Amino acid sequence: MRAWPILLGILVGLIALLYGRELGVDDIDGWRRATRYTARAGLVLFLITYSASSLARLTHGRLVLMVLRDRRWWGLGYAACMMVHAYAFLSLFDTGTAQLPLVVAVGGGAGYALIATMALTSNRRAMRRLGPAWRHLHRVGIHGLWLIYTVIFAARVIRPGSFIIGLYGLALTLGALALRMAARRRPQLPADIA
Repeated sequence: MRAWPILLGILVGLIALLYGRELGVDDIDGWRRATRYTARAGLVLFLITYSASSLARLTHGRLVLMVLRDRRWWGLGYAACMMVHAYAFLSLFDTGTAQLPLVVAVGGGAGYALIATMALTSNRRAMRRLGPAWRHLHRVGIHGLWLIYTVIFAARVIRPGSFIIGLYGLALTLGALALRMAARRRPQLPADIA
């Protein structure tokens, strides 16, 4: 079963949600933590998907080639995890005490639009119907999500009390970009692998 990363995404998202809820000192803090932890869990799955082809070009390792072959499923696992994140996020706002800043609404809305579009077109039928536009759509989508994560972590670097997590996340996203740039200098993968 190649679709197991979807189940992994759901499981990781639910564990992060429950962990955040458990650590919260009250209901609101629990949902705040759940939104943070599910987003961070999603980041791990995103970076696996984002870096798969670059790692394959640079290493040709068996495990990396398996991840690359199943990259669609890893992306869908990421989308599943982010649905758990959406539930945590909406539950936080359902408490009636949290406010939704405009930048979060716009950035998060754009991110979820990209996730949904890529998830709904991650099948052979959509690839055939969209033709060359499919590759462009997914390239714009994955880089758009990378940009959203990078901006979020950059903002955390300058926000009091969140410097370390911001720096950590920024290092991960910029490291993934550096990996992609290094891989561009390598020859293309054979068509049957990519």
